[in-house]
This record gives sequence, C-alpha cells and structure tokens, in this order.
Amino acid sequence: MDIFDSAIIEFNLGNFKKALVLFDQVLQLEPFHVTALIKKGNILGKFARYSDAIQCYDKALSVEAKNSLALINKGLALHYLERYPEAIACYNMILQDKPNSALTLYNKASSLVRNSQTPEGLEVLKKAISLDFSCKYKARSDVDFEQIQKTPEFKRLVL
Repeated sequence: MDIFDSAIIEFNLGNFKKALVLFDQVLQLEPFHVTALIKKGNILGKFARYSDAIQCYDKALSVEAKNSLALINKGLALHYLERYPEAIACYNMILQDKPNSALTLYNKASSLVRNSQTPEGLEVLKKAISLDFSCKYKARSDVDFEQIQKTPEFKRLVL
C-alpha cells in the first residue's frame, strides 16, 4: 500500500492529524496531486485553518480549474472567513456547469443571506429545496439563516 492509500484510510477513519502528515508526504513527492491537496484542505478546514485550506484548494484549482470539490470547499472556507462575495463566486463557477447542484445552491443561499442579500438568498434556497427536499429541514436549524428564521418568507419556504 502506498502513502496516498494510507492517508485516505486514516482520513476515512477520522485520524486527521495522521492523515495530514501522510498527505504532506504525498505532496512532497507530487506537489500538484489534486486529491491530496483537496483532502489536506478539508483537514485544515476541520482545524479551522481556513486560509491554509484555501491555499490548498487554489493549488488544486491551478491544475483543474473547474474541480467542483475544490470549488465547493473553497467556497465553504471563504464563507467561514465571512468573505461571502468570494464564496458566492466559487458557487457560481460550479453552477455554470451544474446548475441543479442542490448542495451548491444551498451553500450559495447561506452566503447570500449572510451577505445581507436576503431576497436573492431565499430564491436560491427555494431552488435548492425544489431539487432536494432535505434542504428544507437543514435550513430550519442552520445558523446561517438564524437572522431571518422568524420572517414570513423564510417560514413559507421551510415550514
């Protein structure tokens, strides 16, 4: 078994510190290994090291500019850094090729609402719910929608 396979196993087992060490070893040998970069970014995100995670996603995107996994994870990291317009831009890149990605639409709606673009955010959330009904339930308890949870527009969508 090679280092990358070991890293994936540790990642899947939730041994993130060990997986991080192994992904770093993979990246020493192959600096532009897209999957290793994305997984490393995911681990850094779990440790709230969002700026470092974004660097990993950007490096992966330098190889595969339209990698949906790198884009959605970069969008989430930007969202957590409260850089909502940049997060929305990542989601829009995915939606160009996958306009019916419920997860991407949901994340975009979250960033729009956080960016005080509530009407647009609700429209996007409505589309996400129409594609994946579970988004309705997720939105009810999502902290990103907390500021609008009592509004009639939000209630109509999720209740």
